[in-house]
Amino acid sequence: MKATPLAIPDVVLIEPKVFGDARGFFFESFNQKAFDEATGTNFQFVQDNHSRSGRGVLRGLHYQVQQPQGKLVRVVRGAVWDVAVDIRRNSPTFGRWVGAELSEDNQRQLWVPPGFAHGFVALSESADFLYKTTDYYAPQHERCIAWNDAQLAIAWPYAGEPVLSAKDQAGKPLAEAELCM
Repeated sequence: MKATPLAIPDVVLIEPKVFGDARGFFFESFNQKAFDEATGTNFQFVQDNHSRSGRGVLRGLHYQVQQPQGKLVRVVRGAVWDVAVDIRRNSPTFGRWVGAELSEDNQRQLWVPPGFAHGFVALSESADFLYKTTDYYAPQHERCIAWNDAQLAIAWPYAGEPVLSAKDQAGKPLAEAELCM
């Protein structure tokens, strides 16, 4: 596995070692010991989630004000642009974001630690997105930052208006968001 810290060093791009031949491929999609070494953390995952989105569906920027979740995310079908926003008030990178394309072809994973808002936009006709979380989903604590917050100025690589849920349409600017840290 290759682990590369991004411009916000706590967010790590993980590229598994893929073994492929004419029959297909094999790779270890998760190994606790290797993950801990690559990220310098010791989190345990408690929940696995799977979502499917059509082209242009944008989900996020989600986070929980209590029970903050770290997320290890990957795509098993299609492609997405995945984004993490640092919402840790005392962080030197507060309000900054990083992004990476995750796809079934590149088989990359992104580690998004607790204290970050997270979102993605589907770039392919359909995208199946899998993620492990370090804490349980708590809808009463979930919040959403506006995907198009001018302060964040996220460079979403999708032309046109994204398809949003009602919850995501009601996202607040970072300056007005209730934060946990």
